[in-house]
Amino acid sequence: MRENKVKTLWSKGECAVTGWLAIPSGLSAEMMAQQDFDAVTVDMQHGCADYSDMLSMLQAISTTDKTPFVRVPWNDPAIIGRVLDAGAFGVIVPMVNTAAECRAFVEACRYYPEGGRSVGPIRASLYGGADYFANANKTVITMAMIEHKDGVANLDEILATPGLDAIFVGPSDLAVSMGYTPGFDPKWGDVNEAIALIADRCIKAGVVPGIHVGSVEYGQKMRDLGYKFIAYLSDFRMLQIAYARALPSFRAGKPAPDAP
Repeated sequence: MRENKVKTLWSKGECAVTGWLAIPSGLSAEMMAQQDFDAVTVDMQHGCADYSDMLSMLQAISTTDKTPFVRVPWNDPAIIGRVLDAGAFGVIVPMVNTAAECRAFVEACRYYPEGGRSVGPIRASLYGGADYFANANKTVITMAMIEHKDGVANLDEILATPGLDAIFVGPSDLAVSMGYTPGFDPKWGDVNEAIALIADRCIKAGVVPGIHVGSVEYGQKMRDLGYKFIAYLSDFRMLQIAYARALPSFRAGKPAPDAP
């Protein structure tokens, strides 16, 4: 079966950086996959991709050696099974707040006897290899999102879920659940204390901690805390930021230092 390079990086104690795809385009996916990422994630929750978009985006990612991830819209075994059958090597599921929810997620990703995933890896066997069924359980990454104070309160029970590989922190929703405003790189002390606690508990439980960040500076702080899977902005946000910075300088006829 094809190697899951993110798992290989983790086995060496290294951090994996993922591109994040909000634009529903095979071309954007191909371009992002050719950048210096370790993985590329199709966002079906807050991004604009539906199933057919996601399928073509995974095919575009496959023109490179980047590991394909998908964030599904919700903790639903139907869509989880479909993105796995399409060739996702990692699944990120939002809003996991209890051990029961985490167990249901992991079981949807695993074939019997570790779970209840139905067998039918149509494109997954093309991408992963003819021995996909025999090796999928140990190759596919399960990543549950902790993005609510209830998930933090139940973190130890969630981390004890058999077959859970990683946690992915959603800092925006986490901040909102704690009474603050949404956004990347939260500035509130108690939110950052929760983010540090998540990393510490994950490491102690042998589960990989991951997070979405909006800046290089904050990303480095997260690496220092032990986060080993980091998403940096998205194709949409990068494009938005680049134009917002460049256009005023273009109109003024004075190039900005950080403009293309």
